[in-house]
Amino acid sequence: MRGSVHFKTDRQQWVVAWTWQGKRYQISRYKGRLMVQTHPNKNKDQGYIDACRLLAQMQGDVENGVFRIEKFIGKRYTDVIPFFEQWIETKRNLKPATLKLYKSMFTCHIRPYFEAHPVQLHEIQLDTLDALLASIKLGRSSAHLCMQCFHAFLDYCARSKRIESVPPFPKKSEYGIETPAIKWLTEERQMAVINAIPEGHRPIFLFLKYHLRRPAEAMSLHKIDYDRFNKAFHIRRSISAGKLVTSTKTRAEHIIPCHRAMIDTVERLVDENAESPFLFVNRTGRSAGKRYNEKSLARIWKCACEVVGESIDLYSGMKHSSMSQFVNEKRLSMAELQIISGHAKIESVYKYASVELARKRELMETLSIVEPEKIRRAK
Repeated sequence: MRGSVHFKTDRQQWVVAWTWQGKRYQISRYKGRLMVQTHPNKNKDQGYIDACRLLAQMQGDVENGVFRIEKFIGKRYTDVIPFFEQWIETKRNLKPATLKLYKSMFTCHIRPYFEAHPVQLHEIQLDTLDALLASIKLGRSSAHLCMQCFHAFLDYCARSKRIESVPPFPKKSEYGIETPAIKWLTEERQMAVINAIPEGHRPIFLFLKYHLRRPAEAMSLHKIDYDRFNKAFHIRRSISAGKLVTSTKTRAEHIIPCHRAMIDTVERLVDENAESPFLFVNRTGRSAGKRYNEKSLARIWKCACEVVGESIDLYSGMKHSSMSQFVNEKRLSMAELQIISGHAKIESVYKYASVELARKRELMETLSIVEPEKIRRAK
């Protein structure tokens, strides 16, 4: 094993002699302090003991493949950046959009911070994370995403035994994130927008209305995903960062019945457009197989909204609206809505279905009403 401990008589201190990449170093400090002689007996000499510890630490880093000379010669160095880059290389199984987000957060925010404030992985504590959060010049929700990305990285570090445990992170309340009220359309207003869409584009929007799926799942739906015998769809694909992927956002496959209002349309589409594998085809599109993409779908929706005087984004106008209609207009319970939407947890349903004032009033008024006279008599 490389390296050795020497005593410099002219300075009365111990040094570790080390050769690295053709250059010889004499390192005289351990944890920032000089390794001076404190006792003529080496076994009782703190300077010698520190020098032996330093040598063992350096040899251990070499053995573990994490040796950096800057760590020992006083130059500030961070092992966060190279290990984060190594971690990213292990994440090839992530959805393209998630991988792209992680790389962007690292390039724009995490790397610049640790280049300006070099620390070692084991030195990262809550104060470091607070400072990192303060350096992120993004909106509150985006800053929270960046910190979640870094949390996933530190969790990997802990499981890789690079750090003992993941340090505490800033509490979610410290991000100042406010949950916005869900925007949605009544069924009458929603159908007015859909009817303003050119007939050739209308089927994919009707699918979104009736089946409560994400636009990416509708755009990626193949003809072979439709089970003609059972009149049902197998939802097993999606679009991520503009690329077709063979799994949904949650990586779970869903089987959902085709709404009876769409059976004839879907079966006609299955038999049409033999040159494309996609169920919903944009005849003027440029994507492979002439599938719809995010921009074209949003543009068609926006144009239809302008025709009827609405101003609402596609996701709110479709999924949020249909979910809210089931609660507020069709009077379904949250448990029933969970079954229809396929959410694993009922808590997820509440953020999609905000109960309107009229529905709250109706529920309140189902309580028995006691007349004031009867209240006085009871007293």
